[in-house]
Amino acid sequence: MKDIYILAIESSCDETAASVVVNGREMLSNVISSQVPLHTIYGGVVPEIASRKHIEKIDYVVNEALKTAGKELKDMDAVAVTYGPGLVGALLVGVGYAKALAFGAGLPLIPVHHIEGHISANFICHNTLEPPFMCLVVSGGHTHLVEVKDYGEYKILGRTQDDAAGEAFDKVARAIGLGYPGGPKIDKAAKEGNPDAYLFPRAKISDSPYDFSFSGLKSAVLNFLNKEEMTGHTVNVPDVAASFQKAVVDVLVSHTVEAAKEHGFKKIALAGGVASNSALREGMRLACEKEGFELFYPTPILCTDNAAMIGSAAFYEFRKGIRAGLDLNAVPNLPLGSAFPG
Repeated sequence: MKDIYILAIESSCDETAASVVVNGREMLSNVISSQVPLHTIYGGVVPEIASRKHIEKIDYVVNEALKTAGKELKDMDAVAVTYGPGLVGALLVGVGYAKALAFGAGLPLIPVHHIEGHISANFICHNTLEPPFMCLVVSGGHTHLVEVKDYGEYKILGRTQDDAAGEAFDKVARAIGLGYPGGPKIDKAAKEGNPDAYLFPRAKISDSPYDFSFSGLKSAVLNFLNKEEMTGHTVNVPDVAASFQKAVVDVLVSHTVEAAKEHGFKKIALAGGVASNSALREGMRLACEKEGFELFYPTPILCTDNAAMIGSAAFYEFRKGIRAGLDLNAVPNLPLGSAFPG
C-alpha cells in the first residue's frame, strides 16, 4: 500500500503551524510559530493581531515543515487545513494559503475540523489506539465529551453550557495575579499549594448529566478573592490555584468516567490544551486504574494547537474521499460531526 503524505496547516487561533504527516500516524515535522508572548501583554488573544501575524509567518512555517521533513511539495499527496471552528480572520489566512498551495501544485485539498484534529493527536502518539473510545476535549475554547465511534464519526455526549475549562483557567489566573496563559501558570502554582485549602463548587446539571458549567466556579473564586481583600486577609495564591484546579479536575474526571461506564467504553482519551495539565492527567489516571479503563493522551506539544493533529485527521478524511473545492471558506462556529458539504 502506498504511503500517503499530507502537508497540514493550522491557523485557527494564535499558533501558525504546519506539519508533514505520513499515513495519519507518523509525524515527519511539526513547526509551530507561537504568538503567546505577543498576546500576553493584553491578557488574551487579540483576533486582529493574530490574523496579521499568521500572514507574516505562514509562508515560513510551511516551507520549514517541508524542509524539516526532507520533502518537497511535489512529494505530497494532499494539502490539509483547519477550516473551523476558530477566529474567522485567523482561519481565513490558513484556508486562503492552503487553497492557493493546493491549486498551484495540483493537489487535493482536505478540510479538517479543529476539534477532530485535537482528538486525532492521540493517533500520532499511540499507534495502537483505534475507535471506538471516549474522548474528553478540553481547551481554551472548547469542553466536549465525545463518543468517537469511528474515524471521523463522532457523537457529542456533553459540552460546556458557559465557560470552557481553559477559559476559566485564564480568568482565574488573571484574578490571582498569575497572568496569561492561565493553564500552565495555575498548574505550576498549584504544585506548591494545598488543593483542599478551599472548597469551591462542582457544578452538576440535573437534566444534562454529561454537560459542564464552569461559570459558577469562576464566580465563586472571584467572590472569595473580593471577600478576602475587603477583610484585609492575604490570599495564598498557590492554595487558591490548587483548590480551583481540583474543582475543575474533579468535574472533568467524574463526567468522563461516568459517561464511559454508561456507554460501555473501555478506552478513554484526553485532547486539547488542558489535556497537558498534570493534575488532570493524574486524576484521570487514578480513576481509570480504579475502573479498569485504558487511558491515552498526547504529548504536551500535541495537546496545544498544532498542524500534526490536522494531518492525522486529514488522512482519514482523505481515505473516505473527502475533498474541498476552491470555494472552501472558514466556518468559525463549525459544529463537530457536521458532514462536509463537498
